[in-house]
Amino acid sequence: MHDIKWIKDNIDLFDKAMERLGLDSISLEVTSLYQEYVILLSKLQTLQNERNNSSKTIGIKKSKGEDTTLEIDHVAKLKMGITKIQEESNSINLKINSILEVIPNIPSEDTPDGSDESLNIEIKTYGDKPNFSFNPRTHDEIGAKLNMMDFDKAADMSGARFVILKDKLALLERALSFFMLDIHTQQHHYTEISPPSLVRDKALFGTGQLPKFSQDLFKTNSENWLIPTAEVPLTNIVSDEIIPSENLPLRYTALTSCFRSEAGSAGKDTKGMIRLHEFKKVELVSIVKAENSSAEHNRMLECAEEILKKLELPYRVVVLCAGDLGFSASKTFDIEVWLPSQKKYREISSCSNCKSFQARRMNARTRNSNKKIELVHTLNGSGVAVGRALLAILENYQEEDGSIIIPSVLIPYMNGLEKISIND
Repeated sequence: MHDIKWIKDNIDLFDKAMERLGLDSISLEVTSLYQEYVILLSKLQTLQNERNNSSKTIGIKKSKGEDTTLEIDHVAKLKMGITKIQEESNSINLKINSILEVIPNIPSEDTPDGSDESLNIEIKTYGDKPNFSFNPRTHDEIGAKLNMMDFDKAADMSGARFVILKDKLALLERALSFFMLDIHTQQHHYTEISPPSLVRDKALFGTGQLPKFSQDLFKTNSENWLIPTAEVPLTNIVSDEIIPSENLPLRYTALTSCFRSEAGSAGKDTKGMIRLHEFKKVELVSIVKAENSSAEHNRMLECAEEILKKLELPYRVVVLCAGDLGFSASKTFDIEVWLPSQKKYREISSCSNCKSFQARRMNARTRNSNKKIELVHTLNGSGVAVGRALLAILENYQEEDGSIIIPSVLIPYMNGLEKISIND
């Protein structure tokens, strides 16, 4: 959410930001509306002052036993005028907010220019891609060969883009989840949260999914929404709060199921586990002082990277260009894991600095050293997507007979199991 006063005072900067995002600027429209709003508020204040003075005059005259008919008629007319102006100003304010609430965040200065993902910039790679003496299978082929991954029965009970994991693959999913939580809580000092999976409109508005992206969400008959990511409940922990500065930073992590309708993605990555309607993810969220958000962003990236390093999965990190940023993000790092069957890197984590954009929508604040109230900065990142980590292990650790070697860090979480074999 943008500050209309900031837009009015920084029209050139705002217009340039919209240009970087590939959007038409709304600065003229919204500032014109704001000017109308300010004029109406001035008129309203004048009428309210006149009404208050007239009411005092009526009180004085009544105390003296004098006739107050004219003053009472005047106050009645003033009240009608006040009501009319209040209705006009409220209508204009709603128009302003309806425009601002669907405008994306402004890209940071160090976010590269570019119109789409082809212009994202690779900033690092890690690990060696595996060399196979055989043609590597896809993760869904491996799962089917193991008889531990069932898309057909999942589709029968739930529809397309669901999966049932069985036996050792279900255990592997659990192992990955618990391993990630342990690393983030014990080594990276995030506080584990078990949040609700159903939220109200307000929570999704706060993090930016509503009102613009309702088609990407699942809504219940109770008017609640299934969370698309734990970012929503974790970030909203500080909504409408003034957090003592000494309590910052706040760092939260959670393992949740995530639910996404994937509207508009028909025919795109629909095979296997790449793009499901329901998947598990370990999320990271940080609430920090404004001056610390850039450093926290780099820290969060390192925390997510550490998971893949410990799993010994090859990956790369890219910084997203302006045209590929998510709605609430000012700067984003994507971590992409190597998938041998596709011979390319695929996103497994996205770490975003939203700066004050979400905080303004949520009214999340702190007091600075001068005791002045200011907005916090919010950051979120996948730490990481469990399903994509699982399929990356299946593909990178596969053997010719279809068996899967268990990464060494997961063996304690797998009850000592070192390999998932066809005959298991």
